[in-house]
Amino acid sequence: MLIVTAAVLAALVAAALTTLSAGASYELLGLPDPGPITQYGLPVVRVIAESGAVVCIGALLFAAFAIPAKRSGALAADGYAAVRTAGWAAAVWCVGAVLMVPFIAADATGRPVGDVLNTEVLFGLVDALEQAQAWLLTAVIAFVVVLCCRIVLSWGWTVVAFGLSLLALFPVIATGHSASGGAHDIATNSLLFHLFGAALWVGGLVALLAHAARRGAHLPLVARRYSLIALICWVALALSGVINAFVRMTPEQLFTSTYGLLVIVKTVCLVVLGVFGYFQRRSAVQRIEESAGVAALLRLGAVEALVMFATVGVAVALGRTPPPDGLATVPNRTELLIGYPLDSPPTAFRLMFDWRFDLVFGTLALAMAALYLLGVRRLRQRGDRWPVGRTVVWLLGCATVLVATSSGIGKYAPAVFSVHMGQHMLLSMLAPVFLVMAGPTSLALRVFKPAGKEQPPGPREWLLAFVHSPITRVLTNPIVALVLFVGSFYALYFSGLFDVALTQHWAHLAMNAHFLLVGYVFYWPVIGIDPAPRKLPPMGKVGLVFASMPFHAFFGIALMMSTNVIGGDFYRGLDLPWLTDLLADQRLGGGLAWASGEVPLVVVMLALLIQWSRADGRTARRIDRKADADGDADLVAYNEMLKRLADKDDQRSR
Repeated sequence: MLIVTAAVLAALVAAALTTLSAGASYELLGLPDPGPITQYGLPVVRVIAESGAVVCIGALLFAAFAIPAKRSGALAADGYAAVRTAGWAAAVWCVGAVLMVPFIAADATGRPVGDVLNTEVLFGLVDALEQAQAWLLTAVIAFVVVLCCRIVLSWGWTVVAFGLSLLALFPVIATGHSASGGAHDIATNSLLFHLFGAALWVGGLVALLAHAARRGAHLPLVARRYSLIALICWVALALSGVINAFVRMTPEQLFTSTYGLLVIVKTVCLVVLGVFGYFQRRSAVQRIEESAGVAALLRLGAVEALVMFATVGVAVALGRTPPPDGLATVPNRTELLIGYPLDSPPTAFRLMFDWRFDLVFGTLALAMAALYLLGVRRLRQRGDRWPVGRTVVWLLGCATVLVATSSGIGKYAPAVFSVHMGQHMLLSMLAPVFLVMAGPTSLALRVFKPAGKEQPPGPREWLLAFVHSPITRVLTNPIVALVLFVGSFYALYFSGLFDVALTQHWAHLAMNAHFLLVGYVFYWPVIGIDPAPRKLPPMGKVGLVFASMPFHAFFGIALMMSTNVIGGDFYRGLDLPWLTDLLADQRLGGGLAWASGEVPLVVVMLALLIQWSRADGRTARRIDRKADADGDADLVAYNEMLKRLADKDDQRSR
């Protein structure tokens, strides 16, 4: 009942606030007024879809990481109840996403929604409208989540369903207003953090209240885990919201425009929710063993949930409100395609010092460095040692990711093929080597304490489950890892996939993530510091690295010899005056791919030599300790054997 009330409140808020700018967006686009059903029905339907989304994501989050599963891996009763709730919410999400398609089509063409319900008209509009396609894809993924929730019984598959539910948010993020116009790279990246944070925060609270209402097991533990997630989401929401807002307006317009006033209302709601939620959950957890503690959590949590859903309504209305006209400068073609202008060629100085921070991978690099250092610090506080060299190579790996995505290399990569290829090599062939050499899994397993017998599993158990999961076992198979690592080059650049991906910012994010992940998967069993499902013998490690080298060389040579410009239509469309010979630039990229294939071999061989040397040293020290303990019994026995053999030879010679 609370969820229904909160969703109705959010829908009313969204519809009411939409009236503040009713008709303005249509006038701005030169479209006729489509009528009240389209104008106010669209935000209401969107609230329904997003309410289903946040409840689904929150319930699956709880089933996977807050409500402890059984030691066997099967879901406990509370986890199964959360999954069933997620299934019903996913069904609402799916229906809402389907309803969004005709409303988007009607809104984009300035027609009453009834005029586009004709099948032929609707299909034609969907084919032309990216946002309608995005909502249709969201509906498909949400339907898959519904099916998963009907059959899921284990913790591992619950995690998969949770990942799918997060994936369903992505199409709408990638095709919304943030994905068009100037600075769309920053706007889209900040919206990615914003919506994921909101879904986890709001949905998590609903799941926490449902668990408390059921008087579920381990409620104090569940509340503490959610509080940590809520804090992280609140910080992400605050920072990404500020960035996203000021991409569209100047600080002066914050108090002089409808858009700015809605931003202020949303900000106040988030601040109140963050402070209020933190203190009320901390107080409730302290008294949770008492019935009054649970009752207080339910009462205050219900108020918090209502305010949260009202904030969702404000956010939907904000998305329907055109930004102020103060930033209405017409972006040039380069800005429209990649999000920012590039007025000068990529010199060595600009590649290193002309930075444009990547909110996704730049933040990821900084967060990975900080978490690793915190882990090392915790070990040292316990009196444990951790090799300094591993910390150094981890920071080098994080720095490589940061430079590849946020320096001038990251800035010019979307527009210049040779720079893109340099970025590709850094992310797939150098950064993963450093990251794997640092042994992050080993560090995490030492930092996280075991849950203990008969205790709910925690982060250490989750990590071990991932390391030994069937998915990890398949990915770390040498043949699979090799095919993913070297086959990606050919599949991406010679299949036409790269040409399609160039026009989409989300595709750039996906490519960079793919480069980094397949590189890590390849070098994980090769360097072999962290525990892995498959252990390769020393010569197998060297052989796998040598096996990849010819494929890299052939790929680079193929690029250098090709007379067809990969992504030519996109690069010509940028019309950069300083980039006139696209084929020469592609040949330069091929040369980089060819030459850089030697660098990982040198680094990996050096790492393996160091490992073998240390292994020999450990073996020698172990033998010395054993000799000191038993008076060198093995050597004495060996000498006695030689003496007996010599005596027998003497007897025979007589």
